[in-house]
Amino acid sequence: MPVYMVERELPGITMDQLAGAQRAAIATCRELTAQGKQVRYIRTTFVPGEAHCMCLFEAPSPERVKEANETAKIPFTRIVEALDLTP
Repeated sequence: MPVYMVERELPGITMDQLAGAQRAAIATCRELTAQGKQVRYIRTTFVPGEAHCMCLFEAPSPERVKEANETAKIPFTRIVEALDLTP
């Protein structure tokens, strides 16, 4: 299944807020998958000095990833297909 990177600009976000957004993403993906709309949160990388965040999701389409992020109410700037090269 394809992997998508979700880019976010989150100026002023606290670590507690970032953790809350991560929990919301995980819960929303589980809810959507339970409804038959497969999407899985993989992980997040955050660059604190730039307030830049990159999250990886696995889903059949970018539209499904967009739906998950919009449902979780987590802002994003773009969604692009990516390769997760974790060994």
